[in-house]
Amino acid sequence: MKIIKNIINYSEHKNSAVTIGSFDGIHLGHEKILKKLKKEAIKDNLLSVIITFDPHPRTILKNEKSIKSINLIEEKKDILKKFKIDIVVIHPFSKSFSKLSSLEFTRDILVKKFKIKKLILGFNHSFGKNREATVMDINKFSKELNFQLIEVKAKKLNNLNISSTLIRNYILNGEIKKANLNLGRSFSFSGIVVRGFGLGKKLNFPTANIKIENNKKIFPKSGVFFVHAIIEKKQYFGMMNIGNRPTLNRKKKSIEIHFFDLNMDLYGEKIEVFLNFKIRDEIKFSSLKELQKQIIIDKQRCINYLSKL
Repeated sequence: MKIIKNIINYSEHKNSAVTIGSFDGIHLGHEKILKKLKKEAIKDNLLSVIITFDPHPRTILKNEKSIKSINLIEEKKDILKKFKIDIVVIHPFSKSFSKLSSLEFTRDILVKKFKIKKLILGFNHSFGKNREATVMDINKFSKELNFQLIEVKAKKLNNLNISSTLIRNYILNGEIKKANLNLGRSFSFSGIVVRGFGLGKKLNFPTANIKIENNKKIFPKSGVFFVHAIIEKKQYFGMMNIGNRPTLNRKKKSIEIHFFDLNMDLYGEKIEVFLNFKIRDEIKFSSLKELQKQIIIDKQRCINYLSKL
């Protein structure tokens, strides 16, 4: 898979099949589109090409600086590799780019630059200035500019259209099982293990304190979660607390993980953590002893779950 930064750097001579979108989360709905893209490209000996954007268009168009991504751009690249797409173009979305009309984008970029023969889009896709062009408009362009438009129907789960917005809401609200079902895999994040206050060790539940270096990533609100990580090619399960640790009257949000059966120094290591489900909300306990009792209960719940796998 070839990565090209910025549309202006695309210079392939072969005709292409293209899909366009933010592809945040690369969920089961996106997967349906990407598989169709690959199939259509192979059928007519075309390059399979994804045009995606960084930052997320909504941060520019609607000034939604608070929008967090399910996948950061490096995570997105890694996930896309499994689809064996020929080329992924990551374009820096900007206000000037957003002012291109749908006709200009289709004619000057897709047709002239990308030599498009097939355009594969989701059922509700729109693009161009103010998202002016619907699938119906793009279908009209396809006839005038000699390419085929293929519309992929929505992927549904429990009678709801799978979407990045829906999944972001699930993650934010701690509905991890629902998020994972829509993603088709476990939601994950990466961070560096740093030193904490050592309280977990005193409670006989040593924790890995995780520092997140990119604040664009979405995280659930406070709570305790059942998680796993792959460390030195081995899978370890554990419990993660995200929150302000109210029992200790802390104000700064932190991420701490107690891994079961892990006995190694992780300080300074970058690890990827996968969320399985939420155990409970974060609670303020009357004492550290009460907190310790609850942690024992939480761990037993996780062990009981593992015994059923």
